[in-house]
Amino acid sequence: MPSGSSNALLASVIFGLTYAGLAIGKAPGLRMDRAGIALVGAAAMLACGALDLQAAAKAVDYETLMLLFGMMVVAAHLKLSGFFALATEKIAAHCSGPRSLLAVIVALGGVLSAFLVNDVVCVAMTPLVLSLCRSLKRPAVPYLVGLATASNIGSVATITGNPQNMIIGSLSGISYLRFSARLAPIAVAGLILNFLIVAWIYRKTLGETVEYAFGPSYAARPRVHRFLLVKSLAATLVTISLFFAGRPIALVALGAAGFLMLGRVRPEKIYRAVDWPLLVMFAGLFVVVRAFELNVVRTWGFERWPALRESPVAMVSLLSLALSNLVSNVPAVLLFKPLVEVVPQPEPAWLALAMSSTLAGNLTVLGSVANLIVVESARRAGTRLGFFEYLKVGVPLTLLTTLVGVAWLTLTRY
Repeated sequence: MPSGSSNALLASVIFGLTYAGLAIGKAPGLRMDRAGIALVGAAAMLACGALDLQAAAKAVDYETLMLLFGMMVVAAHLKLSGFFALATEKIAAHCSGPRSLLAVIVALGGVLSAFLVNDVVCVAMTPLVLSLCRSLKRPAVPYLVGLATASNIGSVATITGNPQNMIIGSLSGISYLRFSARLAPIAVAGLILNFLIVAWIYRKTLGETVEYAFGPSYAARPRVHRFLLVKSLAATLVTISLFFAGRPIALVALGAAGFLMLGRVRPEKIYRAVDWPLLVMFAGLFVVVRAFELNVVRTWGFERWPALRESPVAMVSLLSLALSNLVSNVPAVLLFKPLVEVVPQPEPAWLALAMSSTLAGNLTVLGSVANLIVVESARRAGTRLGFFEYLKVGVPLTLLTTLVGVAWLTLTRY
């Protein structure tokens, strides 16, 4: 059995290699993705004795996994019902001007991402925004940037907006209503800044007319299934109402998923919409981070860091902004757990972590899964959104929205 110092060394090495792999997104010479890297890291922690099986089982936050799975199933039913297609058609009918179109895409992407998982919203909306731009002969890049950044900003508002918020909601015990009351104003201000910055940077491009080689109907318009649409919308509204009413959000989400599965939709269509690798990555990371926390982090003495006591919101936000862009926001949030727990008043620190880790995703195109979904969907459709093109919006938007968030959480106490 390895000694305490050997455990600490092994845990540090495994943790470092796992997070390096997550930052790169693959293991050199191997065909592994982030989910596989997290799974191998968890297995290595167990094999070296840094954590036993019982402790590993306790480390996995099943409530977060249940909530994420349930919301993915709900969003999948909305997509199959034609909800996203119908909403996009309404936009085209009433908001065809370049700036009004941008405003509605930003607002719709932000609002939907507040209540559904932002990654799923981008999966559903990106092809529709591309189709809309082709139909109206608009350049697609400004609207795609607006959608990606709005989905990240809007998801700040609630626990169900993105995976890292779900983890924070479970770890912190903050209610759905209080979480939204504290962070929704930041999301609203961020969406306004989002529109203004994108509209300013692309002020000339927005007015241009583009002729697309594929024509306006490059993608078939999804059918709207009326009964499934009504059922899915009703389930979604009831689910959100129960969230705000203080019911256990994981159970509510799973219950909504179970209710929606009672239908005539082929289950495999729903299963294809569930991000199984993300769930596997979560489970692996819970084990890796717990082993690292028990063997290494507890020796760091966070309780003696004066900055955590004096300005926890600014400290957590700054560290989160940097770390989230190094290893992605979900792994970063898990690593912050022991640090936040020693803060005298942890709630502002948890909220700052949710805000900053999410807004950090807008810094570069690699900052969040939602960004990559938009970029890859656009690439497959023949539209290129490059790294440096995205930076023109990402850098100023991330810095301004994070400053707004820090100021709001620092100056307001209720």
